[in-house]
Amino acid sequence: MATQAKRIIEDAVVRKDAGLGDKLLDKAFALAFKGLVYAQIWEDPVVDMEGLAIAPDSRVMCIASGSCNALSYLTANPESVTAVDLNRAHVALGRLKIAAIRHLPNYERFHRFFAHADHKENAAVYREMIAPYLDPESRAYWEKRDIRGRRRISYFTRGIYRKGLLGNFIGLAHVFAKLYKIDLSKVLAAQTLEEQREVFERELAPVFQKKFIRWLTDQPASLFGLGIPPAQFEHLAGDERMAEVLRRRLEKLACDFEVKDNYFAWQAFGRGYSRGEDAPLPPYLQRANWDAMRERIDRLDVTRANIVDWIGAREEASMDRFVLLDAQDWMNDAQLDGLWARITRASRKGARVLFRTAAEPSLLPGRLDDAILSKWRYLEETSADLTRRDRSSIYGGVHVYELA
Repeated sequence: MATQAKRIIEDAVVRKDAGLGDKLLDKAFALAFKGLVYAQIWEDPVVDMEGLAIAPDSRVMCIASGSCNALSYLTANPESVTAVDLNRAHVALGRLKIAAIRHLPNYERFHRFFAHADHKENAAVYREMIAPYLDPESRAYWEKRDIRGRRRISYFTRGIYRKGLLGNFIGLAHVFAKLYKIDLSKVLAAQTLEEQREVFERELAPVFQKKFIRWLTDQPASLFGLGIPPAQFEHLAGDERMAEVLRRRLEKLACDFEVKDNYFAWQAFGRGYSRGEDAPLPPYLQRANWDAMRERIDRLDVTRANIVDWIGAREEASMDRFVLLDAQDWMNDAQLDGLWARITRASRKGARVLFRTAAEPSLLPGRLDDAILSKWRYLEETSADLTRRDRSSIYGGVHVYELA
């Protein structure tokens, strides 16, 4: 299975028509993507749920990533959610969260394990209350030692949000901030949007004019930590320097949403969730949703598979909602046609597909077969509104299509 997953990831990422140098870069990304990438998913589940318009009979399929959103969708009360991912680390993380919700005795214990994720007692909590209920593959993943010789479950005693490809990338960004004498915590200390903007303009914006930063961010490998493959790097940059694109995305994160309501800002500027009484958290981690999570957790399944194969195996007209994250940015036209042909076959009337793109426009017009695209209606106003309100601020566009 590991060999098959590696091959499928390489098939998705490695450009067949690229030169040797680009192919080697693509293969390097595929290798980096094999381990834990996202301890927390970086797409806003609140706007997702609005765009999906989840109903009690909705059958939702999503890409798992950190499983934060798959779990959060349960708060909208769907019939079922299936989170699919090729990355075994992501699957193990999702199943760990499911076992914790089922078997931890109360919200406080759950919150300390996944919101704080750095208490020494979490080792015993895992051993006594979670591990006995994990499937063998997931348990083996968490109890295996990493490259430093530490069991992976120890991430929850030392801060899992500082681990993985993205966690390491954010950590490196903090190192550069210190070198340039930038105090990122000032963003989190701001009391108003006006103060947040003042901090951004004074502390953060100037660094994107530094020659070294402009050179560094022009290298595709520099954004591997954001989960951006080389081909997607080109879409994201367009005709601009990457430093300018990143400056605008960071400006939105730092300035457009109050930090007291934006847990993505806390992850970016604080490397973890706020410890405050009213800390912003993903829906699945919020106290108000604990009872609903316990009641509905059996509706969620996390499975390791290729999304194209999984959708293709569904019965005709059996699904309602699909969340593709930014996976299509990795695909060529033939792969897009194959994916959407399967989605269309598996969809009930009125089904919705939500996805994100590195660039602002939807990537489907001009690329997806018109015979397939014509069956779907693009919700333009909804998409523009969701893009504007997506607190994660990484992506250029959030897009929603509905089966006519």
